[in-house]
Amino acid sequence: MIDTSSIPAVPATLWALGAFSAATWTLIAAKGVQYWRLRRGNRRYQQAFWAASDLNQAAAELDHSIGAVARLAGAGFKALGESSEQHADLEHAWDRRDLLERQLRRQIHGERRTLESGLSVLASIGSTSPFVGLFGTVWGIMNALTHIGSSGQVSLEAVAGPIGEALIATGFGIATAVPAVLGYNYFLRKLKLIVADLDDFAHDFLNLSQRAGFRVQLPPKSNNSRGAQSAAAAPETRGAAAVNAQGAYA
Repeated sequence: MIDTSSIPAVPATLWALGAFSAATWTLIAAKGVQYWRLRRGNRRYQQAFWAASDLNQAAAELDHSIGAVARLAGAGFKALGESSEQHADLEHAWDRRDLLERQLRRQIHGERRTLESGLSVLASIGSTSPFVGLFGTVWGIMNALTHIGSSGQVSLEAVAGPIGEALIATGFGIATAVPAVLGYNYFLRKLKLIVADLDDFAHDFLNLSQRAGFRVQLPPKSNNSRGAQSAAAAPETRGAAAVNAQGAYA
């Protein structure tokens, strides 16, 4: 018979459950901050978007806006800018609509994947922690019974001590699984609400873009980029002026 008394299964199980618990609370804190910032950014940009007079002004609000809704609107404005540069006639209106709709849908899928990161870990911990604790309990009870059988002492004190220590692993497993399951369900509900808001905003954005003829005038990127372009163009302008001056004197 294999001697399992030398294998520290119960302490190893408790250390593993402790690591699971630390990972659970770290993920809950990180996801809580992520969802809080996302909700605040979405609310601020939606207020600025619906307060704008037209899509051009709404596009200008993207420079100082964060959140999933702002990124979704940015993807939509980018698609409108690209389609306006390629086709500006009514013949390609449906092409522009399809392009915008695909771009919005792709951005929503990307935001969903970002929000889902870490939730699978919570689900895995919540579903496996009770079984990990039960494994430690079974192993501890097996060692306790083996020790009692080898010692030949059958009493309540000899049985209750080792088995009670083994049952602690099951309690730790349940205590680890409950926060993970609750956190997973909470954030999954928040994710569904955010994705539903993104779908509603994408639908409204598509309708507004169709009314505007799928045309939008994107704001310039930044003053620094224009300054850099001017600085780069200045030597060429001075060089051309010098060549013209030499030609005039000749």
